[in-house]
Amino acid sequence: MKQTEPDFWVLEYVTITKDPRTDLVVAIGGTDKAADILQRTGGFLSAPGPRGDYHRLPHGLPVEQQRLKATAASHALLGAGHSVHLDPTLNMLVAPDGEREAALRYLAGLAEQAAAATTSSEVAEVLTEVAAPVHGLLPLAREVVVRAWIAARDFPGAAPAGEPDPIARLGSTATSMSEAARAILHARNHAARPAQRPATTSPPPSRAQPVESRRR
Repeated sequence: MKQTEPDFWVLEYVTITKDPRTDLVVAIGGTDKAADILQRTGGFLSAPGPRGDYHRLPHGLPVEQQRLKATAASHALLGAGHSVHLDPTLNMLVAPDGEREAALRYLAGLAEQAAAATTSSEVAEVLTEVAAPVHGLLPLAREVVVRAWIAARDFPGAAPAGEPDPIARLGSTATSMSEAARAILHARNHAARPAQRPATTSPPPSRAQPVESRRR
């Protein structure tokens, strides 16, 4: 007997995620019943989109409020029988160390990817993740150090006499991290270049023998 594909009601599926361009929490998909739950439970607003209406949370909400409303709306939808995908970064019910464990798995995966690289382009992909100017691991870590340095300067406390101030040295440490990121990015650009074949050289022309020697 010929197998037929199941009849899915695609509109029953709701995706709640965070738009990376605008930082707005949006909900896509769902029926009128789902829209009612989004509006009543999560405080979502209806908005026109290029492919039809969608829902989003209001502008300017703090991150914790975004997570609270998205989590409440997703569980209300699930309770009403809808299928929901909730962005893990918006889920307030995940384990506290979940994001840290995911970051550690990501770093371990990059190390394995680097160890298994067989081409320079594969090495370049790993180095891009480390030193990309905006979302690279090293620039993001530098941003953490800079913010910690700015905050720590306002706290009382001084280094022991004769010792350099460790808090003041955070500024130079951040500069060193920037220089390291530039060096890694330079190496990444070099590794990403396609390998050039060595130029072929034609053999030198053979010297013609003198006429006298050819006649012998």
